[in-house]
Amino acid sequence: MSTTILGLRTVIYKVTDVDAAKTWYAKAFNTEPYFDEPFYAGFNIAGYELGLQPDETLPEAKGESVAAYWGVNDVESEFARFIDLGATAHEAPENVGGEIVTATVKDLWGNVIGLIYNPEFSLPAN
Repeated sequence: MSTTILGLRTVIYKVTDVDAAKTWYAKAFNTEPYFDEPFYAGFNIAGYELGLQPDETLPEAKGESVAAYWGVNDVESEFARFIDLGATAHEAPENVGGEIVTATVKDLWGNVIGLIYNPEFSLPAN
């Protein structure tokens, strides 16, 4: 069975202060936005889009029904680094089976950011 869905392309985080969020995400992901406008900032994270959009919804009013997980080589150290940058712990690093480790933090705007180490994951060849 073939699918017309091509896979993950973009994750957008809604923030109340785009300028502050750009600074924080640039530090958290060690890169600057490649697209930077008042209505949207886009970062290229290993070929995937991390976007920031302005939204006046306060962090405490946000739901937690979706979390995108960003691949890392060491969940524990990245979790600690995000906390050092001001994120708050949401779910501590945990082995979820085999060698797979996950954790989540909340950014300063209440968005959930997932971190995952999964040695079984590989992108399909083009």
